[in-house]
Amino acid sequence: MSDARLHSPAAARNRQPILKVLRQVLPERARILEVASGSGEHALYCAGAMPGWHWQPSDPTDEALASIAAWRETAALPNLAAPRHLDATEPDGWPAESFDAIVAINLLHISPWAVTEALMARAGERLVPGGTLYLYGPYRRGGEHTAPSNAAFDASLRRHDPRWGVRDLEAVVAEATCHGLELERVMDMPANNLSVVLVRGQALSTA
Repeated sequence: MSDARLHSPAAARNRQPILKVLRQVLPERARILEVASGSGEHALYCAGAMPGWHWQPSDPTDEALASIAAWRETAALPNLAAPRHLDATEPDGWPAESFDAIVAINLLHISPWAVTEALMARAGERLVPGGTLYLYGPYRRGGEHTAPSNAAFDASLRRHDPRWGVRDLEAVVAEATCHGLELERVMDMPANNLSVVLVRGQALSTA
């Protein structure tokens, strides 16, 4: 029987730095939705390190869902939920419940801009007041790439699909602001990536 588990070298490299940031910005107990979980290795690593986090992985592809399920079966972590199919651009496909955090790792640059728009809109709806949207990946700042390697990467992405590409951080934050999300911090990460932490504003008082 073949092993459905996928292995991502990038996930192996960046999972520890990502977990370090998530520990700084999230409480010890939290309900977390990961969008575009890919191989499932981040879900496995973070859920294993933080038993108080209930981690809901998701992905739009059958191959990724099978990998996540296989990793989950191997680890048997009680706080790692079964993966669910989720296409970010389908509003009815999102979980109905609220989350303390939504995590998207290396998603925005390998998807059309419509995915960014949908992610911000749904985060504005599904995050609890004060909840966190965490983004990880490469970004342009002030219209410029932060490293020559990112410029080359951007060019290769756009050759693969003209709708893809390294996003302008300012445009991402502006889209988030339209849906009640506020930029809390930006942190430099390995390999010229950034951690972008956005927070949903508190609910307005009805008094």
